Amino acid sequence: MVDHTYRKKRERCVTGIEGLDNILNGGIPRDNIILITGSCGTGKTTISLEFLIHGALMGEKSMFISVTEATSKLLKNAIPYEFFDERLIEEGMLTFIDMPALYEKLGLEKPEFTFEDIDVLVEAIGNIVKELGIKRLVIDSITSVCYRLKTEEKIRSFILRLGKLLSELGCTTILVSEISPMEQRYSMYGVEEAIADGIILLSNMERSGDMLRTLQVIKMRGTQHSRAKYVLDLTDIGVLLVPMLKGVGGG
Repeated sequence: MVDHTYRKKRERCVTGIEGLDNILNGGIPRDNIILITGSCGTGKTTISLEFLIHGALMGEKSMFISVTEATSKLLKNAIPYEFFDERLIEEGMLTFIDMPALYEKLGLEKPEFTFEDIDVLVEAIGNIVKELGIKRLVIDSITSVCYRLKTEEKIRSFILRLGKLLSELGCTTILVSEISPMEQRYSMYGVEEAIADGIILLSNMERSGDMLRTLQVIKMRGTQHSRAKYVLDLTDIGVLLVPMLKGVGGG
């Protein structure tokens, strides 16, 4: 039997993306750690940024940690939204951090991290979140961080420790995961998807010669949700989601 009382009690982190909030019956359960996963060009970074911008507009301090792309390039290429206001950054409501700069500051410029290095990195991220009062966090991408962790044991340790700390700090977190189009799992190593509280899968699908983006919530602890596939459209007024018609095949 479904515990509807639990569903009502769980506080939601409203994403501000109307279609996604409807799918999740009100938003992401607060303090969850979510994996947004998909191949290149599916809209992972864009939807993650919109989640942060809406949070900042609603008064929740938000932070984007970019692992591979410089913030200057990210801001130039990935924020076309009409509702984005640069004052969010100036007023400290929206913060961007380049992970390579954080690695350098922590003395972690090495190809493979030890468990001690993981402790240092988790503590550093936690301290930033605590000091700035961050309530929404995106790490793009967790896959790039995992390249330096190498083993499943280290990846599990990093995500579990980081997730626990961020949850205790009242922070709802999105980890961006990169996978190939033909991948049968939702993360590079398989560990990330098992630990995450939720998985949102973004895909490309060919239909009548056109390439469509699609979104599907695979799992989300703490809420009932639709598992249907939706067509995702990236526009200057934000991410739009519409149900995919039954019987429409993929390519």
